[in-house]
Parts: sequence; C-alpha cells; structure tokens
Amino acid sequence: MKRFTVMAVAAIAVVGLFAGPAAAASPHLKGNNPIAFTDNGLTLTATVSYAGLGNFDTLQTLNATGGATATCTNPAGQTQPPGQNPAPVDAQGATAVPRGDIKNGNVTISTVTNPPATPIPGAPDCPNPQWTEAITDVAFTSATIRLFQDSNLNGVFDPGELVLTVNCTFSPPTSNGPVPRSGFTCS
Repeated sequence: MKRFTVMAVAAIAVVGLFAGPAAAASPHLKGNNPIAFTDNGLTLTATVSYAGLGNFDTLQTLNATGGATATCTNPAGQTQPPGQNPAPVDAQGATAVPRGDIKNGNVTISTVTNPPATPIPGAPDCPNPQWTEAITDVAFTSATIRLFQDSNLNGVFDPGELVLTVNCTFSPPTSNGPVPRSGFTCS
C-alpha cells in the first residue's frame, strides 16, 4: 500500500509540473497608478505595471494616434511656413518580455512607439510637391495598450493570446514631456 501511495503522489506531482504553465492567470493593472505616459516629441512611451500574469513569454504593444505639426521648406531651403493640415499620425511599438522576467506574476513594461515617417513623401500639405514637408512634433490624442502571453512554451515566441486591452484618451492632447495623470483616462 505504501508503494502505491508513493507512486500516486509521484504521478500527481508530474501532472502538476506539466499543468502548472496552463494554470489560469488573472492579468490586471497593478496599483493605483499603473500607467505612465511620456511624450517624446515624435514618439510616445507607455510604462505599465501588471499583476496576475502567468509565467509565460509576454508582449506589450502600444498603438497611438495624434496630430502632427509639420514645416514646409521650399526648394531653396529658405521659407518654412507651417504645414496646412498635416494628416493624423498612427504610431506603433512593441516590447517582448521573457517569462523569466516576470516575478510572482508581476512585471512593469515600457514600450516606445516608432517615430512617424518624415519627410512626408509628396509634401501633400505644402504649396507643391517640390517642397519638403517634415513632421516636427506629434500631439497624441489616444493610445491602446495590448498585452499578449504565449502559453505554448515551445521555445519560439509568438504574439500569443491577447489577455488584456487598455484604451486611453488624452485630454488635452499631449505636449512634450511626462503626461500628467490628470491628462488621460483609461478603460
């Protein structure tokens, strides 16, 4: 009987080792102020603290939109009136975090968007296509943060399963530097 009990306990332990990674996690934002934003001029940084994560490779994506400020430079390079109606800017960024960096289900991740393409081909907001239209600043109006976890544990990171989405709106639009906590709402 003792031998049977030892084998049963060993079998349960082995099953537990393989079932552990698949255990349900409850990803959520951590603390009272889990999100911080910084407007870097042409890019946006989001730093987010999470809790309740599983021990999986993790990916945070950041998609942000905003209004661009641009200058138009004539072919002689002397006149630089502002662009008339620059198109909205969409910027994206992503940060991968290996499972080993998640401690007790907690991690803080910073992601920076890529800058918009500049100069804008064809200078659509300038007097004619021979001019050069360069984006000099972006005032961000919204951001979407998505968190993915890869539970495959196959040694190859893929985006994994979407486990959390946070939508934020900036009011007023951002200006260079840290965005005050009173300057955005998230849901």
